[in-house]
Amino acid sequence: MILVREAPVGGSESTAGRCAAPPRSMTREEIAALEPRPPEIGAQLPLARARSSMQQAGQWRPGQQMGRRWAVGCVALEITQRCNLDCTLCYLSESSEALKDIPLAEVFRRIDMIAAHYGPNTDVQVTGGDPTLRRRDELVAIVRRVRERGMRPALFTNGILATRDLLAELAAAGLVDVAFHVDMTQERKGYASEAALNALRREYIERARGLPLAVIFNTTVFDGNFHQLPALVEFFVTHSEVVKFASFQLQAETGRGVLAARGFEIGVDSVAGQIRAGARAPLNFDALSTGHASCNRYALALVAHGRAHDLLAEPAFVQRIAAELAELQFDRAHPLRTLRAISAWVLRRPRVLPAGAGWIARLAWRMKADLLRSRGRVHKLSLFIHNFMDACNLEHQRIEACAFMVATGDGPLSMCVHNAKRDAYLLKPVPIVTGGALRYWNPVSGEFEGSMPRPVRVAHSRKTARGRAKVDLDHARARAKAA
Repeated sequence: MILVREAPVGGSESTAGRCAAPPRSMTREEIAALEPRPPEIGAQLPLARARSSMQQAGQWRPGQQMGRRWAVGCVALEITQRCNLDCTLCYLSESSEALKDIPLAEVFRRIDMIAAHYGPNTDVQVTGGDPTLRRRDELVAIVRRVRERGMRPALFTNGILATRDLLAELAAAGLVDVAFHVDMTQERKGYASEAALNALRREYIERARGLPLAVIFNTTVFDGNFHQLPALVEFFVTHSEVVKFASFQLQAETGRGVLAARGFEIGVDSVAGQIRAGARAPLNFDALSTGHASCNRYALALVAHGRAHDLLAEPAFVQRIAAELAELQFDRAHPLRTLRAISAWVLRRPRVLPAGAGWIARLAWRMKADLLRSRGRVHKLSLFIHNFMDACNLEHQRIEACAFMVATGDGPLSMCVHNAKRDAYLLKPVPIVTGGALRYWNPVSGEFEGSMPRPVRVAHSRKTARGRAKVDLDHARARAKAA
């Protein structure tokens, strides 16, 4: 049985279109009217533009990194819509699995657009779907192109096909980070809890150990694992010699996932509490910020002898130094390079030495027992909370202050907006000049056509149906069998 869904060029029914907007959220019409930001920079430099956005959203405050250190937190570059898992909370479209990989020339054009819009040192997430399903030579070429444009590429993957050999080749091409997504929403066979999944996390850690890559773990927080978070954080603390960043992404009703909105327990503050419990430290999630405070929260721990200590315990001093250090770019994969860069910066500004020395002395005193036991060995662990919005509960102010963008063919767009109406961009034919002529690449057939294809048809089989589309197909089969 084939399930056929047809969409106009503008896209199919969006996730936001299936639900009523709660009070004070944007209406369906307002969401539909949101467009990507034009690729042209215009009169403002990227940092100035980001600072203006933070000010207009009421988010410009001490510790705000958007507009000071960077022009955007990160930009997602989706190089495939295919995935080899079917997560119960998935931001992809119901159409995604039936779509072909966009042409390499278009991926390169989007990379150049990101560089033009946000400038050098932008963090670019090479993602999907799972990017390891793309042809290996093309994946390597994409990573190399991002690096050649002066930006920092990161591979976002579920890890199934991310072999050590592939990671080594990507690192040689310029990959900076590898982010493994592992959690219970993936329903991996044989793993009934987050604790059981730690065996898989250890395997992934060993694949990356010794490579010049910062290892990140992404965890979707939902009703099924909320109470397991402290034990999971304890695992990340224990493995902080390799794991440098742990991101916790709160359940949201968006995309093709079959789970509904999160339970009342799950919120930014409650998740921060669970992280503090697992780290066994009073981590400060308010000293530094990236974008809107309702979207992102960030803490930084130093780990010595397996114990976490809050690096942001003196927020006023941290905010002052963060503002002055904004010009420096830190290398997550090479902490010694970062330390040398900071040391050279301090030597050029002797006026900060007294305050800085006092701060380091107080921090060392708080950590003294663990520093002695670890013989001075210390590891840094960043802990990040990202609060995605439901597709039918988008807030205009948060979108304007968005730090997490997606590179569409028409320009950068807030990830939450993109998730709410993905098919409007995924099912849009891509204009590409080939052989001196303008042609249109059809995302369903993967073929080039001489004129704009209308309409775009997505036909699902058992192989391509994921999420709600799979549920619909199963129901249709059951009805046919009963008839």
